[in-house]
Amino acid sequence: MFRPEQMSKVSVTGSKAVMPTVIETIHDLNLVHLSDYDGSWEGFDNGTPIEGADNISEKLVTVRALESTLDLSDGDVEPESGPLADDWESRLEEIRTQINSLDDQRSDVREDLRQVDERIDRVAPFAELGIELDLLSGYESVEVLVGEGSTNTVETALAADENVRAFETFTGGDVVAIVAAPADGAGEGIIDDALVGVEFQRHEIPDTDRGPRAYVGELEDQKRDLENRIDEIDAELEQLKYNAGPFLLRVEEDLSIESQITDAPLQFATSDRAFIAEGWLPSDDYERLKTALRDAVGESVEIEELERASYDRHGSTHTEDVAQGTQKAKADDDEGPDADEDNQQQKAVTDGGSAVTMGDEPPTIQNNPKGAKSFEALVNAVNRPKYTELDPTIFLFLTFPLFFGFMISDVGYGLLYVLVGFYMFQSFESPGISSLGGVAMWCGAFTIFFGILFGEFFGLHELGYMLFGEGGAPMGDKGLSPATSDFVYAWLIIAVLLGVLHLNMGWIIDFAENILHGHGLWGAITHSGSWLLMLNGIWIWVFSAQGAGTKPEWIYTTFDGEPFALGFSGFPLMDVFTIPAGIGLIGGLDITIPLLMIVAGLILLGLGDPAELAEFVMPFAHVVSYARITAVLLAKGGMAFVVNLLAFGAVQTEEGSRPFIAPWTGYTPADGEVMFEGLFHMGPAAFVAGILVLIVGHIVVLLLGITSAGLQGIRLEYVEFFGKFYEGGGKNYEPFGTDQTHSEDQ
Repeated sequence: MFRPEQMSKVSVTGSKAVMPTVIETIHDLNLVHLSDYDGSWEGFDNGTPIEGADNISEKLVTVRALESTLDLSDGDVEPESGPLADDWESRLEEIRTQINSLDDQRSDVREDLRQVDERIDRVAPFAELGIELDLLSGYESVEVLVGEGSTNTVETALAADENVRAFETFTGGDVVAIVAAPADGAGEGIIDDALVGVEFQRHEIPDTDRGPRAYVGELEDQKRDLENRIDEIDAELEQLKYNAGPFLLRVEEDLSIESQITDAPLQFATSDRAFIAEGWLPSDDYERLKTALRDAVGESVEIEELERASYDRHGSTHTEDVAQGTQKAKADDDEGPDADEDNQQQKAVTDGGSAVTMGDEPPTIQNNPKGAKSFEALVNAVNRPKYTELDPTIFLFLTFPLFFGFMISDVGYGLLYVLVGFYMFQSFESPGISSLGGVAMWCGAFTIFFGILFGEFFGLHELGYMLFGEGGAPMGDKGLSPATSDFVYAWLIIAVLLGVLHLNMGWIIDFAENILHGHGLWGAITHSGSWLLMLNGIWIWVFSAQGAGTKPEWIYTTFDGEPFALGFSGFPLMDVFTIPAGIGLIGGLDITIPLLMIVAGLILLGLGDPAELAEFVMPFAHVVSYARITAVLLAKGGMAFVVNLLAFGAVQTEEGSRPFIAPWTGYTPADGEVMFEGLFHMGPAAFVAGILVLIVGHIVVLLLGITSAGLQGIRLEYVEFFGKFYEGGGKNYEPFGTDQTHSEDQ
């Protein structure tokens, strides 16, 4: 649960004659995460693909190209099952010919359509102008130009040009046709010269003797014919997609498997006659691998469990003992300072010996209970846990829904979160979306739990009286009215308490990690214990009686009668001694246990890592950051109150409470100062608007609850909590092999 599944490094050594069989066996097992050989062993090189790899890769590229042309994916059709027929290659070639032929036809028609569109774009302005095209060209004594621009600006520019003897303009819509006669001695291009600096878009006059409207009509007819032809080709391809799609997906699966198998030697160390393959697999599956290989090739290979990776957090190469007769890597302290390098990379032994492991880290298989599995997605969004560090998923599972549920705390919203989460969890094949659905269900469940304690249902508080009688909900109120404002201080203290507990959890985890896997007891005390002392010392002092005159009064009264009578009015002074008067600024100061804890923590931190003293305020600042929990609680409650206020209306009583004007509350406008009359009480049209406001408003609050509570909660986990003990950066476990869903085992 707290650690990933234990991994073993295994080595398979044998003759190249049995290598294909070994590869197929390992592939079918889908257990071994292969290590990449780095070429460092003398006499061994990376292997070459098995014969036929190029042909398989070529066919695989062809199949995927055909799937791309058909826009075919796994969810579109159900792949064929069972083994492929002997004539699958000829069938593939026939399908390829059909698809490529249709695709080529579609490309040709699309090109024709593009050209027609261009011709339409060129002729359309002339159709708008309404002048026959043959009248716009072929003149020797005048120049003609057609384009789009301001007629007044064009005429002004032509009239001012001395090279233009006379001109006439014709307009149709935004199109302007200009006919101009040059003055004596003027050269060609008089219209262009006159319009220099004028915003005018010129149109080339089409070379046709047909009228522009008739010509555009013909082009539009061609365009419709071409579009219909494209639709016909698309329909043929769509039909082919459903007819040939199952076969193509089935072939792709087989070719993908064959490609993996034929390319596998690239990760092996090979000589002229032998090969060495290494990889990681769960330790419990080693015997399964060994048995399968023995059944496949007998004694033709040597199979060894080289090491069982330990959970050493700080990079030690310590390896647990493995079965007798196998070789294991050396410990850190074996054979002097060069042992680390030797352990990372040693030469292969070919004379009946063992290959010492390549220097790669074991991959991580997270090992969490079923209920917490969904939260692995949130952890991996930061980074996958390293094999050597504790997996924080279970802690995220225990705290994130609690934070979220407390911030929203409404039965109505919680039910919707559960329903949406269940839909996501059940309806989507994507592991990411499914995991988010699981997270949503847990968050919704805690939202319902706290909603019951607050007695709130879509912002209405009558649920508390229905469930708990006249006393109302156990947690009272969120503090949104003058009469209940003292509750705000309670929820602020609760948020701070959650922060203290959460950070204690983080540093305690780090303390245990340091003892078990790294710095030892003294290192744990200086690196983690120092922060624990400062954290608890600061916050015990904040809630202690020392300096009570300068601290807010609500620290001592909130849980001593206003609003909760729990008998807590602050921690006692806990004096140890008093600094004699006259000693600088601190003379006469009472030294209490919390202050001693703070000082001791600073001293230990300085002994462990002086550079971290610059962050000595972190235990205070990070806990204050948890006040955002209370902020979201109040903001979400306030938004729900406003939505209900607009719909139902509310009054403020003399006592400072703010009940809604609704039959179940029993309050009317006569019972206090009307805050808002409510759309439901303003006539039929307003009543309909009130229903809309109520529905849309609560949907908005629901969505903002996800963004605000979700983002703020996950920020507390990622920044404040994870930063105390978690680094991440682990390698995903990707076993060599493929789950053959549609094909039979070969």
